[in-house]
Amino acid sequence: MASSGTAALAPPATTGGIAADRLRSLVERIERLEEERKALGADIRDVYLEAKSAGFDVKVMRQLIRLRRQEPQAVEEQETLLDLYRRALGM
Repeated sequence: MASSGTAALAPPATTGGIAADRLRSLVERIERLEEERKALGADIRDVYLEAKSAGFDVKVMRQLIRLRRQEPQAVEEQETLLDLYRRALGM
């Protein structure tokens, strides 16, 4: 019975001062997340293809999505500068 108590108190496996189990756990989590990201990227591409086949301009949709991610104040500042630059160029 005493041997199982000492096994529970054993320090984690280390290699060169690195906790191997913790490192392996982190690496595996990152790998799973990378796979999820790849799957999501494929899903997003499919949605863009669907939008394109429905007649939407995908390039404009991407710009719209980028704008929606930004703070409203930042979008307003960009639009103001864009308008100013257009007027300066006579557009």
